[in-house]
Amino acid sequence: MSESLDPSSYRELLRRFLAEDFGAGDITTNTIVDAGRRARGQLIAKAPLGLVLAGVELFLEVFRLLEPAVEAQIGRKDGDELRPGESPVQVFASARTLLSGERVALNLLQRLSGIATLTRRFVREVEGTDAQILDTRKTTPGLRALEKYAVRVGGGRSHRKSLAEAVLIKENHIRMAGGVAAALRAAQPAQGRVAWMEIEVTNLDELRDALVYRPDDYRPDVILLDNMQPADIRCAVEQARRAEDAQNAPAKKILLEASGGITLANVRQFAETGVDWISVGALTHSAPAVDLSFEIEPV
Repeated sequence: MSESLDPSSYRELLRRFLAEDFGAGDITTNTIVDAGRRARGQLIAKAPLGLVLAGVELFLEVFRLLEPAVEAQIGRKDGDELRPGESPVQVFASARTLLSGERVALNLLQRLSGIATLTRRFVREVEGTDAQILDTRKTTPGLRALEKYAVRVGGGRSHRKSLAEAVLIKENHIRMAGGVAAALRAAQPAQGRVAWMEIEVTNLDELRDALVYRPDDYRPDVILLDNMQPADIRCAVEQARRAEDAQNAPAKKILLEASGGITLANVRQFAETGVDWISVGALTHSAPAVDLSFEIEPV
């Protein structure tokens, strides 16, 4: 797992999370627990085998914002899979720090680890094919960078990080432009200013329009096959490759992406059609938080 995260880049975000949770202060902890009491917090995996850890450094950064001298013993890193009962991290600090910061720290870790865990399951389902699992922009506002990081921790890839990164002509854009060919032509001024250009099609007729090689137009780098069944996608892949050969188009092939209605139960069928990318909104909008607990005891 080569992904890394600089927690210092997210301090302002974490401060806002803590401010939301603290309100005027942690009345319960500050009333009951002596300010000098020291404690150990132990993170424990409760979920079944296969939980993928993501966000360990952010978890610790929450406590460091409350107490810079926090000490930690880290036995596992982001991308590692945990066994039930395993403790990947221990934190030593003021008891008040651990009690007051645990909910923000744990919520974030459970959320990101849930995304990484679900992504890992999708990635394993398509092993042996050439398809790559990608996320979408269906992310929690304010958490996109972190949620996309968790997808990469799980073995997936990031799609667009923002609207500015790439041209992605979708159904409504096509309708506004007056058709597939018109939309591609209108997108030409963006050439050279974005990482790639992509257009969405929903049937084989639209695909044919997108595949017509126009030397003076902006040729798509990616074609998104939206809400099409695996049988139709297989035909689309064959059609795209035949068109590229027949038109003597530039050597770089058009990537084909499948999206819409893709689940763990059917993702393998989509992968075996020959598509290059499979984008799954559920990785970020529907991943369940994993079961992790944080047990605090005096030392």
